Amino acid sequence: MIILLFMLSMVVFLIIQLPPGNYVTTYAERLQASGSSIDKATLEMLNRQYGFDLPMYRQYFKWFFNFLRFNLGRSFEWNKPVSVLLRDRVPITIMISTFSLVFIYAVAVPIGIYSATHQYSLGDYVSTGLGFVGLAIPNFFLALVLLFLIFKIFGISVVGLFSVEYLDQPWSSAKFVDMLKHLPIPIIVIGTAGTAGLIRIMRGCLLDELHKQYVVTARSKGLGERKILFKYPVRMAINPIVSTVGWSLAYIISGETITSIVLALPTTGLLLFGALMSQDYYLAGSIIMILGSLTLIGTLVSDILLVVMDPRIRYEKDVNA
Repeated sequence: MIILLFMLSMVVFLIIQLPPGNYVTTYAERLQASGSSIDKATLEMLNRQYGFDLPMYRQYFKWFFNFLRFNLGRSFEWNKPVSVLLRDRVPITIMISTFSLVFIYAVAVPIGIYSATHQYSLGDYVSTGLGFVGLAIPNFFLALVLLFLIFKIFGISVVGLFSVEYLDQPWSSAKFVDMLKHLPIPIIVIGTAGTAGLIRIMRGCLLDELHKQYVVTARSKGLGERKILFKYPVRMAINPIVSTVGWSLAYIISGETITSIVLALPTTGLLLFGALMSQDYYLAGSIIMILGSLTLIGTLVSDILLVVMDPRIRYEKDVNA
């Protein structure tokens, strides 16, 4: 993981350096587009101030070692420390994404089990059809459709996470209740694609387990169907779903960028999009590094969980081999 983290940092730094120019040149272009101008001396001063005059390798090592010390730098665009910007948005992102994950697993696993145990039934066909529809519809399009339908039917707008009167208000019970009213749409929109995919995974893996010899043997011994189903086949079939924990940690922090733009959600996804557009590399690089690091940690956690749930999975050397 240490080696991967170092390699990840190099890739992230290269990605955020790929667009031509830097924040200073982007800032100068904006001024020119608005009819203003900036002299060459000021440009050179800004390049020295932000360290853009240093060789690329020195910029990289400065950025990487600061990241290891949890010094995430200062956002050029917002003129605030990156840690302050993330502190304001990460809790909301975690809340929305956590509820979405709970929604995904709570809906996908039971439907997948039902679909597998009632193969070729009407319920199986309906869940399969809805699964393909959920995979096919882009999240941002579903968000637009739901926004239109809710406004058309109920005459209310659910854009954003708070009503207009609560936007700049301090936290209170009324503001919290107002936020809960706005949460269902983001949760449904973000969770739809993940739910559809997990239904297919759970159904396929459980069908494979239900046709194995140990299940036939258990039935021949007179064990009840419910006991047979949940004691072994479901435990085995859920392994691929447990392995997705490695993506879930990063998913919780990332926020759905396009969905956040459409629904005007104050998540890190929208923050990352703005940072990439303005070449705010301290902010963009910090968010991408955090997401990558969480993916590595999540992969380790999922490996440990798989070993705990299925003792057959081991990475031990056979001393007798």
